[in-house]
Amino acid sequence: MSGSAAVMAKRRITQDTFDAVVGENIEEFDMDASEALKEAIEQFESQGVDLSYIVKAIPKISSEESEEDQTHEVLQALESLKTAVALSSASVQEDLKFFTEQCSLSFAQRYLAAQKGAYPTILACCQRAGERKEVLSVALEALSALTDGQPDLLDVDGQEFLIGTLDTHKMDPALTCLCIRVVRHCCLKHENNRQDLVKAGVLALLAGSITRHIEHDEVVREACGGLRVMTFDDDVRVPFGNAHEHAKMIVLEHNGLKVIVEAAEAHPDKTSVLSELCATLSRLAVRNEFCQDIVDMGGLKFMMTLMADSLDCQELVKQVLGALKAIAGNDDVKDACVNAGGAELIVMAMNRHAANLQVSEQGCASLCVLALRKPNNCKVIMDCGGALAALQAMKNHPDEVNVQKQACMLLRNLVARTRDYSQPILEMGAEALISQALAAHRDCGDVGRAALRDLGCQVELRELWTGKKGSLSH
Repeated sequence: MSGSAAVMAKRRITQDTFDAVVGENIEEFDMDASEALKEAIEQFESQGVDLSYIVKAIPKISSEESEEDQTHEVLQALESLKTAVALSSASVQEDLKFFTEQCSLSFAQRYLAAQKGAYPTILACCQRAGERKEVLSVALEALSALTDGQPDLLDVDGQEFLIGTLDTHKMDPALTCLCIRVVRHCCLKHENNRQDLVKAGVLALLAGSITRHIEHDEVVREACGGLRVMTFDDDVRVPFGNAHEHAKMIVLEHNGLKVIVEAAEAHPDKTSVLSELCATLSRLAVRNEFCQDIVDMGGLKFMMTLMADSLDCQELVKQVLGALKAIAGNDDVKDACVNAGGAELIVMAMNRHAANLQVSEQGCASLCVLALRKPNNCKVIMDCGGALAALQAMKNHPDEVNVQKQACMLLRNLVARTRDYSQPILEMGAEALISQALAAHRDCGDVGRAALRDLGCQVELRELWTGKKGSLSH
């Protein structure tokens, strides 16, 4: 995409502008409502306007409005709620429910509501609920819906409310769930909210909720998601986040690894819970000793059993592969994983779900880590068909650069210390597949050429001039 095209793609308009064009299509060009709406959408999209923030619907006329005052349903719901709050009306709960329904339709509804001052109104409803759990539950649902994709809305009062509510109602699984969901929405892609809430003590509350409500599937899933978000580094506005620091705090200060492994043992047959637990474990394996701790606590054993028992469940297999890759960063854990039959299980998963992009990528990446600097592990991987599974993944996903890169790195690791494997791998068709990856994906350049070189193939190391100053590529 050229620079001008990129700028075009980011053009934005207001809801009022969009609605005005729809109205103009109806009034001046005598179109019916659906035709007018369709025409407006096509017109703006052809100009490169981002309509993800726009409610693409005809404004409604409520019973109290004239045609000139018609507004979108989400704004009608908001106005009704504001009036109910101002009058302390008994209809507040119903108004909150209707507002939540509207916000749940799409991001555009939530965005429009936020632009019209929904956040202070919803937060006020939450704060005024006090000990009335039914009202608080409905208000938290509304806050969760509004903040989904809009973490910037959270302010200091909101942070204090969330921490206070999580603490006050920590014995109530339903309210705990709702509150954690809001925390998760407000921390996704927002580093400052993460850091502020961590300072306020959210990690202890999240980890504690798993232990406290270990039998409640939904609480465990939500709390795992909440802990995981605290270890993300996904806010492009912040050059350096505290992802690593937060992961260490979860483990060292809040016994996170033990909490996760014990929760896994409490849900041996709940694949959705186990999937979340594995995904969270993989985010916490940020130190060599943490990886070993996971094994010592029985984490590796439960992952092996889990994958063997749930080989048909793609989502679960993907999360287990991610966790195995993470903990195998420790050299001793590499051996423990292979000795426990990990290599064979990974290859079985890759063969079973050969068409699945993520399983193929994670499978290649896991084997790549197990093979690194470990000739004995390489033998096991070769014997159980790991190289063939990687080459099959390259065939099945030629357009996916990450699959191609991980497969190239695995092949290189397999032959780096045992040249005897080069010929068998070449006989499987490796040279042609790696060459195709090199031709199709610039990002495969270094790893692809390194794999060819270590396989003993002729590698063309030429410099390419890209036309930009200082941009020689090899």
